This record gives sequence, structure tokens and C-alpha cells, in this order.
Amino acid sequence: MIVSEAAPDLRGSVRPGRFATIFSYMPISAELLEILICPACRAKVELKPDGSGLRCVSCHRLYPVRDDIPVMLIDEATIDE
Repeated sequence: MIVSEAAPDLRGSVRPGRFATIFSYMPISAELLEILICPACRAKVELKPDGSGLRCVSCHRLYPVRDDIPVMLIDEATIDE
């Protein structure tokens, strides 16, 4: 994703002629991930590497993430093998 040709780097200084890219985008904050649990078995959930869902470490249900909002409904979950 190109922001601009003179995009600020992480420290806020301008680097003219460079392109800014976002290397890692995490739609769900780490603080939210710490408190979310699987509604079916109450185990911890982990964000999939592609950010498309939350996977339960115990029952392997996969809860979708839509518009950066986790849908923690058992009926919306699929079983991830």
C-alpha cells in the first residue's frame, strides 16, 4: 500500500522519495486478544496469520473477523482441521 512519496517513517521524520508500506497489520489489538475466549469451550483463541479469523486452541473452532470485528458466535464458527 503506497501512502505517499514523502511518507513519514516510524520516528516521524520525512524520508523523501521513499514509499511507505505497512508490514504488519493487526486488525485486533493485543489487549482484546488477551481477554477473548472461545464461547464454546472457554479456551484461548489466536488470530490466524492472515487476520481472517480467530482459532480456538482447544476445540479448533474458527470464528470469522468481519470489518475488523471478531464474530464470536458459535453458530458462525466453522471447525478448522
